[in-house]
Amino acid sequence: MSRKVVRLTLDHLDALTAPCRSCLFWELDPVTRRRVEDPVAEKRAWLSEVLREWGSCGQVVLIDGEPVGHAVYVPPAYAPGAAGIPTAPVSPDAVLLTTAYVDPAHVGGGLGRMLVQGMARDLIHRGGIRAVEAFGTTLPGAVAPCLVPAGFLAGVGFGTQRAHPTNPRMRMELRSALTWRDEVEAAVERLLGAVRPAPKPVRPPTPSRGTVSRAAER
Repeated sequence: MSRKVVRLTLDHLDALTAPCRSCLFWELDPVTRRRVEDPVAEKRAWLSEVLREWGSCGQVVLIDGEPVGHAVYVPPAYAPGAAGIPTAPVSPDAVLLTTAYVDPAHVGGGLGRMLVQGMARDLIHRGGIRAVEAFGTTLPGAVAPCLVPAGFLAGVGFGTQRAHPTNPRMRMELRSALTWRDEVEAAVERLLGAVRPAPKPVRPPTPSRGTVSRAAER
């Protein structure tokens, strides 16, 4: 079973689960949302605009080529729906992780962490972005399906930025994520060094008979 994380594109949108494919909770304010006649088309237009104007804004985790989870992150200006969260707004130096979803059949296999790590690598490579924030929820997923569980966020490196009984705003510094990545790479190098065979000692060259004779004459 192969697992990998790739960037979110328009081609992935149709393969996402039905609620996420048409959900506009973050993409539009409540008044505008109620006026939308075709949520799927609106979602596609929104993603197209973000990709065109800002660039990569999501990660998709694939198992044997099939999408089983995704994460979406954008500058706050692209998520007007966040204005209704009690702990809004997002800090000016951060992007907003709006969605982190894994198919229930695959929960517990580390796929959510893979998505967050993919997001961190993308943003670190892009440069100029200091942190990622997310509005967590302490409520069951059925009650708050569009928010990321606060326990999950805490488990993948987010800390509480603004406390709230049900909707804490949480934050992950990308500098910490970069340090974590460097530490992992260093650990891998140490591990590889431990399992690689030690280099054989190099023997000094054996002098030829002529060289020995000349040395003896001296």
